Amino acid sequence: MRARTLVAAGLAAVLLTGCAQSVDPIERLGKKAAQRVGSYGPARVDGRPYRHWGLPAPLPAPPRVPARARADRDGLPPVVRRVETSDKVVFLTYDDGAEKDPRFVELVRELRLPVSMFLTDSVVGPGYGHFARLQSVGASIQNHTLDHPALRGLPYTGQRAEICGQQEKVRSRFGVRPRLLRPPYGTYDRTTLRAAADCGLSAVVLWSVSPEGEARGLRAGDIVSMTSGEATGPTLTERTTAVLREVERRGLTVGRLEDYL
Repeated sequence: MRARTLVAAGLAAVLLTGCAQSVDPIERLGKKAAQRVGSYGPARVDGRPYRHWGLPAPLPAPPRVPARARADRDGLPPVVRRVETSDKVVFLTYDDGAEKDPRFVELVRELRLPVSMFLTDSVVGPGYGHFARLQSVGASIQNHTLDHPALRGLPYTGQRAEICGQQEKVRSRFGVRPRLLRPPYGTYDRTTLRAAADCGLSAVVLWSVSPEGEARGLRAGDIVSMTSGEATGPTLTERTTAVLREVERRGLTVGRLEDYL
């Protein structure tokens, strides 16, 4: 009887070990541990993960104490197309949440990319788990409205419902309230700024570069909007690495947009 008990216990231990190994490695690491793995640490066997992604060198670390943008004189959030800074940084932003490329999570984790994801609830659909994984490896989650309407010209109540509604959706899904709003299609009016302020947002973010292929002519302070690609075209990971090669060619690095706004 005792022998049978020991065999059963051993078998249970093996099964439990197998289940533990099937857990997503990012979930096992946890947020803080996952963020420590990147181009400054040995994520790959040779300690050079940037080579795995086709980069000639690791991305330099961004400045530690950047200058922040300020609200306008009426207390409304500033509208930012590019960041006025002498720091040699650009900013990578992603809209909607239509693309859920699993390799992109690995890219962000290994290179410690400080990317900003502007999510629309009706576009993300059932895919919030993918963006929770991105958040766990350092991506920030920001507001791109509930249903992706063109906000300009809509009444205050409609704009507030779209913006505040997505604030609550993100809070319930990710445990954070976004500070940044990207209005769909880049259209907005003063009512948008009022609604954004009333929903607790500190800046309205547009963009200065929307690359097709590689981002030619990048300058310090540029906000890069990585739009959704075609199903048959390059993946989100491929488009991002093409931009990163141009970033390095220009002697720049990637900064965290939220640190500047």
